[in-house]
Amino acid sequence: MRPHIPQRKRIYLGCEGESEQSYGKRLNEIADSAGLHLYIDCDVLQPGGGDPLALVETAIKHIRQKAFRRGPFENCGVILDADKLRVSPERDLQLQRLANTHRIHLIWQRPCHEGFLLRHFERQETMRPQNSELAMQALSRLWPEYRKGAPASELASRIDRNAIHRAAAVEPEFGAFLVRIGLAAEL
Repeated sequence: MRPHIPQRKRIYLGCEGESEQSYGKRLNEIADSAGLHLYIDCDVLQPGGGDPLALVETAIKHIRQKAFRRGPFENCGVILDADKLRVSPERDLQLQRLANTHRIHLIWQRPCHEGFLLRHFERQETMRPQNSELAMQALSRLWPEYRKGAPASELASRIDRNAIHRAAAVEPEFGAFLVRIGLAAEL
């Protein structure tokens, strides 16, 4: 008789670009090493052009297509750069309504992915660069070999479970998402 292997919980993570996709894959590796039965489907949302509303609309299409083929997702999230937020209050409201209707958890990176990554480092949790350029400069000082779109295997040298918990403690949307999918206890 074969041993029973629990079904993995399917999680959808819509990603603005390859950097976020690699980060999601790193979350998958961390979940595996913790013995969690999760599968995070990391999906680059193209086209989207950085517009949060367009990215969520694309995510909804992808979620429907993938759910039709393989069954529903237990949780869904989209990771977005906050530097495009507040450009159009009407679109922001529409984005929030759409995300709520489709039960998509929005994870805001402030101001961008590199700024989000900064908060994974010890004593950098409160770093809040004002723009993407300053975020990249600050991250480069801490992690000189970092490059956009680096594969998950390269992220593994700096992003471990402790780093994720540091970021989750100061990024409420991210922390709530990790709790929802079972990758973190209540933060």
